[in-house]
Amino acid sequence: MTAPDAAVPELDGAPLFLLDDLPDEDEVLVAGAEGRHAVDVLRLAPGETVRVSDGAGTVVEGAVLSAGPDGLRVDVRARYDVPRPDPEFVLVQALPKGDRGPLAVELATELGVDRIVPWTASRCVTRWREDRAEKGLAKWRAVGRAAAKQSRRPHLPEVTEPMTTREVCVLIADADLAVVLHEQARRPLAELPVPASGTVVVVVGPEGGLTDGEVVAFRAAGAHAVRLGPEVLRTSTAGAAALAALSARTRWA
Repeated sequence: MTAPDAAVPELDGAPLFLLDDLPDEDEVLVAGAEGRHAVDVLRLAPGETVRVSDGAGTVVEGAVLSAGPDGLRVDVRARYDVPRPDPEFVLVQALPKGDRGPLAVELATELGVDRIVPWTASRCVTRWREDRAEKGLAKWRAVGRAAAKQSRRPHLPEVTEPMTTREVCVLIADADLAVVLHEQARRPLAELPVPASGTVVVVVGPEGGLTDGEVVAFRAAGAHAVRLGPEVLRTSTAGAAALAALSARTRWA
């Protein structure tokens, strides 16, 4: 098998499956929900090439040996570690209403976010309290996992515990670049220099917008208030749009 530090090969169109515990063996069984999806939905057959990852960057590549009720058995032919992308993208997402939170997580994951921070902004309609916070986090993490699998990325995004405005300020102060998307900002994101490595934080406010106090606090911590363009985006899509703009100047360049 390929050594962990070998060059990462390219696999056109090969599906990716996620296992919490990826065994260091010559044969891997993809069982449970992942296995059922592979067998019943994707209809994978012996001989087809697949990848299996632990969600932390380790990937095995191999051919399907069998596909049946017990899941997908894969003959491992290569194993390698995929380094985390650089710069690291962190999305501070104010809690949106209804299903717009999971949508924001899904889009951000597909656009390469590394960390998602739920933020309880002043004007958030949605409030996570006690058991609701636990359920909300579980939902966001499940959506992030599914989106990572769909977009075939070997690193799952981290969804942190909810943060207060004060905690977000600390996060901003430690970042190499932090931007706050604000519809009244004059400076476009495209004008800002973006570091080639380090941590880039993007803050997205709630449906009701940011308060003046939040903007002042974030700017005092070192963030830049910017706009993406003339259009006003929803809170569920603004983060993904900013990540795409940043990726075009860094990871996709």
